[in-house]
Amino acid sequence: MRTLIVTAFVSLDGVMEAPGGEPGYRNSGWTFRGVEFDEAAYEIKGREQRESTALLLGRRSYEAFAPVWPRMDEFTEYNAMPRYVVSRTLERDDPRWPATVLRSLDDVAALKRTEGGPIAVHGSATLVHGLEDAGLIDRYHLLVFPLLLGAGKRLFSGSDKDMTRLRLVEHEAYANGIQKQVFDVVR
Repeated sequence: MRTLIVTAFVSLDGVMEAPGGEPGYRNSGWTFRGVEFDEAAYEIKGREQRESTALLLGRRSYEAFAPVWPRMDEFTEYNAMPRYVVSRTLERDDPRWPATVLRSLDDVAALKRTEGGPIAVHGSATLVHGLEDAGLIDRYHLLVFPLLLGAGKRLFSGSDKDMTRLRLVEHEAYANGIQKQVFDVVR
């Protein structure tokens, strides 16, 4: 069974929306504002590219990333690996960044049962909530920023469900206040 890893930039109050400057959110680009850059804090991002064997995205994140990521030299490993987008409405993938369209969380569960290495989920708040509620996430890679953003899309689902236990397997705090937190889901 493949490991499904949610990787996210998140504020201390749980907001994950528009960390890189995506339009439409009042605090867009919050990872670049108010927190001094510390290259060491981003080591996990390079490791994720080397260790992941596929990307899984929700439709909105896929449509935002498809015109941008293929042109970014820092994403060469991601651009070379298979991509999957979960959507009931997407008619076809973007030819600039081809992906296999999955129509349901059952399709994601079937993908997890295939042979292969870890699958990384970037952005994709709605998809992440569905994956959480379905019990399909195995690990979280979080970079927690010392910011309170208030409103915005949250990383964790607000569904009324049984408790999910997590085990902290890696952590580090950086001089700029960012914290790396890696959690395995306890089953």
